[in-house]
Amino acid sequence: MIAESTEPMVRARPLGITILAGLAGIALVLAVVHLLQAIGLLPYFIGPVAIRDFNIWYALMWGLMIWVWLWVIRALLDMDPSAWMFLLVVAGFSVIFDFFTIIATPNATTDVSVSFLVSLAILVYTLLPSTKRAFAIR
Repeated sequence: MIAESTEPMVRARPLGITILAGLAGIALVLAVVHLLQAIGLLPYFIGPVAIRDFNIWYALMWGLMIWVWLWVIRALLDMDPSAWMFLLVVAGFSVIFDFFTIIATPNATTDVSVSFLVSLAILVYTLLPSTKRAFAIR
């Protein structure tokens, strides 16, 4: 006699999704750094110049981004199908906004450059066919 299991079937999380969650964790850490810059605890770095500033609007926006990255990490680790699309949108907007920030400061590297590269890596990795297959997206 075969006994039926009452445990729900859990979908295995591929290694690629764990890597994607790790990249989102790096983006979360960078968002925390940007929040600390917005409230004036850390300076902004524009080339060799360090500037301290307080901006409540930036603080609110980076606080929101921290919440977004936390949700994305949780959703990726839970294999939530909506996480793929949400991650695609968030990383896409982050790449666009960081790109314009980098362009606005000619002949200098900004502290947003690392955020741009991480968001770009997330965007590219999200669009890979293996990542789409993991979330059952055509």
